[in-house]
Amino acid sequence: MAFNAAKLSDAMTRNKLEVPSGVGDGVLLDVFQGFVHELRAAGLPVSMTENLDAMRAVEIVPLSDRESLREVLAATLVKHFRHRSAFDTVFDVYFALHSGGVNPEEDAERGEVGDAEETGGVPGQQGSGGSGEGVSNEEIAEMLLAALMSMDRDQLRELAAMAVSRFAGMEPGRPVGGTYYLYRTLRQLDYEALTGRMMERAAEQVLDGDTDSPDASESLEARFQREEYEARLREFRDLVEAEIRKRLVADRGVEAMARTLRKPLPEDVDFMHASREEMAQLQKAIEPLTRALAARLAQRRKHRNRGNLDFRATVRHSLSYGGVPVEPRFKHPRVSKPEIMVVADISGSVASFARFTLQFVYAMAGQFSKVRSWVFIDGIDEVTNYFAESDEISEAIHRVNTEADVVWVDGHSDYGHAFEVFHDRHLSEVTSKTSIILLGDARNNYHASQAWVLKELRQKARRLFWLNPEPRGYWDTGDSIVSDYGVHCDGTYECRNLRQLERFVAAVIEA
Repeated sequence: MAFNAAKLSDAMTRNKLEVPSGVGDGVLLDVFQGFVHELRAAGLPVSMTENLDAMRAVEIVPLSDRESLREVLAATLVKHFRHRSAFDTVFDVYFALHSGGVNPEEDAERGEVGDAEETGGVPGQQGSGGSGEGVSNEEIAEMLLAALMSMDRDQLRELAAMAVSRFAGMEPGRPVGGTYYLYRTLRQLDYEALTGRMMERAAEQVLDGDTDSPDASESLEARFQREEYEARLREFRDLVEAEIRKRLVADRGVEAMARTLRKPLPEDVDFMHASREEMAQLQKAIEPLTRALAARLAQRRKHRNRGNLDFRATVRHSLSYGGVPVEPRFKHPRVSKPEIMVVADISGSVASFARFTLQFVYAMAGQFSKVRSWVFIDGIDEVTNYFAESDEISEAIHRVNTEADVVWVDGHSDYGHAFEVFHDRHLSEVTSKTSIILLGDARNNYHASQAWVLKELRQKARRLFWLNPEPRGYWDTGDSIVSDYGVHCDGTYECRNLRQLERFVAAVIEA
């Protein structure tokens, strides 16, 4: 690390990086080291070589330009777009104290009233980080509206610091999350009404200019204007959030804040407990994930092990070597795509798991010669046509949830009855090319298991797999009968996130 320290020191000297008082080169180096360590803790694969590449890249950017520093580090340390959000969170935490804005320790030193020259001639407004003593809430609101209308980013940054000092009510050592402080600050600023006030101010300016204009509430121009103002408000919200984060880091330390804000990567989010935001991220991750997996699997097929020895071709080719079989010839194996039957439990808490698994398998349909699917609770219904008839997979999933006939008696899971019906209707359609994937937690509400169905399916099918979204430690507890079914399967897998699902699908296709 001596190499890195020297490089960072040179870069800091050359770029005249301004850092808080008492923060030297060694402290900033510790920040970089802690930053990389936290990226690894968050799940991002950062090698030592990439760490060194990042340090070399830092030499050629102005360290005082925070956004340039962010992009350079992202370019050298982030391998996948799904990891960018986690990277940005860690960056904001570790470099919060080394950016422009408030320094909480300096608030008291700045006095109650700021210098008029420093505040642009606004009486009573403090410089960066001031709480604005002597300025009323109404005056702060008016200054904020004016700064938003002119989009004065420097003024917005100072107003964000002032608003946090005045309204957030932050207390040192108090274990309260940043979201609570953000809510308190924006509520006091009447954040939700600011767009309307900006529209009114814009209309007043048009009238003052004596310019003919159609009704602003109905014109296309007004719609664009509203979107522009909403974008400005989001930018101001980000400034307030960054200010709060900076103060929390100053109070609790970067490591504590990093642990608090650490979230699993999209591929590690548990299907069963995903929030609405995480569900949306999973939806976005499925398509690019399947494209990457399909490309990798196609490449693997292309370079798969060669077939059996071709004796005739070997003998013919040996004639050029005087009859010595120097280069054996092999037959080219015919790699056939498997047929897939997916049978999914869509009851209760496993519904999210089944939905994402169906989406993933159908997105990978190009890797299979045929994909058919069934869903069940205590009754079972084939839903293959829903996917064939729908242009959007989300529409097909909606039809599965609303139109599939999956209730037989009371709508409580009955694996035994559903499997028995599947056996009676579709056993003859299972062939030696068919791989069957069963999805569910095997919680059978103490009904008969009818495990003999899986035994017969396994005898006819090429492979039979079971995917269970529950942690392995929960299997065979309560009404779970995973082992009763697992003895007849080629594999029983814990499958709780996209990473595990990707590995499983790759294994099935390669089998």
